[in-house]
Amino acid sequence: MSSANLTRQETAARSAAVNVREVRVELDLQGARNSEERGFGTTTTLAFDASEPTTWIDFIGESVDHVMVNDVEVPIEYDGARITVRGLAASNTVVIEATGVYSRSGEGLHRFIDPVDGETYLYTQYEPADSRRVMACFEQPDMKASYTFVVRAPSDWLVLSNQSVANAREEDGAQIVEFAPTLPLSSYITAVAAGPYHRIDSTWTRGEQQVALGVLCRASLAPHLEADEIIEITRQGLDFFTEAFAFAYPWGKYDQIFVPEYNLGAMENPGLVTFTEAYIPRGAATDAQRGARANTILHEMAHMWFGDLVTMRWWDDLWLKESFADYMGSHASAAATRFIDAWERFAANRKAWAYQQDQLPTTHPIVADIPDLEAAKLNFDGITYAKGAAVLKQLVAFVGEAAFFEGARRYFSAHAYGNTTLDDLLVQLEQVSGRDVRAWSRAWLETSGVSTLWLETDSAGQRMLVQSDPRPHRLRVGLYDLSDGLLVLREQVELDITEERTPVTLPDADLVLLNDADLSYVKARLDVVSLAAVRTALSTLPPLPRALVWSSLWNATRDGELAVADYLDIVRRHAPAEENIGLLSGVLANAAYTIGHFVPADGRGAEREAWLIATETAMDAAAAGSDAQLAWSRAFASASATSDASTTRVRALLDGHGPAGLPIDPELRWSLIAALATTGDFSEADIARELENDDTADGRTAAMRASASRPTPDARAEAWDRAWSDHGLSNDHLDAIIAGVRAGARRDLIARFDDEYFAWISGTWGSRSIEIAKRLVLGLFPAADTTDVVDAWLAGNPTAPAALRRLVIEQRDHLAREIRVRAAQPQVVGD
Repeated sequence: MSSANLTRQETAARSAAVNVREVRVELDLQGARNSEERGFGTTTTLAFDASEPTTWIDFIGESVDHVMVNDVEVPIEYDGARITVRGLAASNTVVIEATGVYSRSGEGLHRFIDPVDGETYLYTQYEPADSRRVMACFEQPDMKASYTFVVRAPSDWLVLSNQSVANAREEDGAQIVEFAPTLPLSSYITAVAAGPYHRIDSTWTRGEQQVALGVLCRASLAPHLEADEIIEITRQGLDFFTEAFAFAYPWGKYDQIFVPEYNLGAMENPGLVTFTEAYIPRGAATDAQRGARANTILHEMAHMWFGDLVTMRWWDDLWLKESFADYMGSHASAAATRFIDAWERFAANRKAWAYQQDQLPTTHPIVADIPDLEAAKLNFDGITYAKGAAVLKQLVAFVGEAAFFEGARRYFSAHAYGNTTLDDLLVQLEQVSGRDVRAWSRAWLETSGVSTLWLETDSAGQRMLVQSDPRPHRLRVGLYDLSDGLLVLREQVELDITEERTPVTLPDADLVLLNDADLSYVKARLDVVSLAAVRTALSTLPPLPRALVWSSLWNATRDGELAVADYLDIVRRHAPAEENIGLLSGVLANAAYTIGHFVPADGRGAEREAWLIATETAMDAAAAGSDAQLAWSRAFASASATSDASTTRVRALLDGHGPAGLPIDPELRWSLIAALATTGDFSEADIARELENDDTADGRTAAMRASASRPTPDARAEAWDRAWSDHGLSNDHLDAIIAGVRAGARRDLIARFDDEYFAWISGTWGSRSIEIAKRLVLGLFPAADTTDVVDAWLAGNPTAPAALRRLVIEQRDHLAREIRVRAAQPQVVGD
């Protein structure tokens, strides 16, 4: 195992022996504009107490140049990831001078050059363990310290960190900016950004507290920045959380910066929250996109308390911050902003991620066993986020909302600026609620898997609720009548179930919705009568029941229990009438996935043509300028990549001859171009001419994808080789190349690379950063007709890194599911 992969056991021993107090980090970024300059100077001064004479300090960079221990220069002992320091006293000051490396993978200090104006932008991204790529540090969450950052940068740049500027001066044509010391922080949530960022300032005031707000992005994106709405959501969130947690926002200022080539949605660095630029659309955006952005803003804001103020001791308890933030993102959206449909979108879309992850052979409890950093990196998944949030929603129902928030207040008060485990939270919730939350924890936080729930009626007419993998559930069963073509709620019946089979007394109804109100985390099936009712009148239901029915249909389809033809028929019938754009976007994505992965090969062409017609028809029928029109146009563009039947219409859209009100913005335009390129109807010269008209960061990435998508053996081979071999590709550019390789589901062009994939992955895992290696392993996994080749690799590589094996096992499971569902179609009986 590489020394970079820190383990839980050794880090626990280090934190027991070392108490870090203060860290001063001096970064020399003056040469960042020179793209030929690979590295930057970084000097770290660490003040700490030690009870052992030897420890190590983490750093990954180009070189370690000097190490001073208590004012004495010592020999450098550096293995590429750890700097060993010896001869420690009870109280120590260690100074490490080193050279870091600018990143192109989004890990550490990322450097981006804007093709629009040639300007250079820097930002950091660390979680879970990449601050060591920028500074020498104790890279584990339970070793908090006060950090002071000092940055040397071009004098015309804006420089930011977690705290406000304490002092700044000019020196030799550069500015040297020193920031105020932070309150105690873990290394992974410290942050620095620098460059000619565009900034909008505002304030939030509550009582005597006033917080400076900043919203920032690249200068070339300034015309597209929706700063007013972002600031409004921020103020609403700060009002909500300050009241809910009864703990004033503790981090001083609140800057939010939107950055390029970002690996995540966002990161909760206190005082300097980073977001992907995908939240700044260059053209049209649906309300669902803005709702997702609001949810993310509130998710990260919840982290200011859950995660930053009180931090998990080790990554086992990652859920202590991520599950809570995911829950709070939806809860605060619905309670404090205009996006009151947050729970509907959560039920249909976010929980789908959890259900999928929880059915993999690698699923794990919400409170996971994380032995090392590689395992931690992979646990930012649907269990930790979406399942955790769904289960917390159940906990709120179990203990009551008032008790839940009072428990959170006591938790913050007891552990502010410290580190915790699961037990620390359970103690507070149990004391305030009087409920047995430990039994609840054992049932939900400390087990894995998802139950499936269905209704059976025996020959005597007795009804029985049956669940697989039994757990305790509190449910509302909705009984709906079909009247004049509308599904109307008659009543809801509340039930508590714990056993595999529970007798119930339920009157007949046209639709029996087993988890109405979405109180529990469970896959709820529709009976035959209910399925007939939703086929007729799904789109007449209110939003939340409609979301739950869409979710049920999707789960049954991917489990092979609902014929894909029936599912796609229901989508074609009811998706054009779907009024909630968040639900519609999810349904369109699921339908496209079903056609590409679950429809048997001999029927796929017909389903693709039917879907192409359906998307075009709905696009044309949608209200001019509506979100639905935009969503259907995007679906039409995607569908056009698998059929050249739409070439004439796609070209007409590109020429501006589309439905009234439809904006052919850059995103849609490049999607249409990608479709033409994938079917061989847009040449390399055409792509180059298009790029001349949109020579932006997004334009270059889109052009790269379109070029890699060309349906020739040589084009796909070139893209395949470049993905594995071109280490100069940024994270976004690698994604574009991978998308091109996979474009149009042209297995005939890339099946020849299946064996080569398995020859590449082990070496890639060892030589590339985990972020880049993960993209390659997942993105280029062979969509073969059998699991034979992947089974052979797993059998022949039992000692491959556990994180790599996990990814391959998960991809193997996805493939096996697709094969299984396709094979089941002749036996699945539609109603």
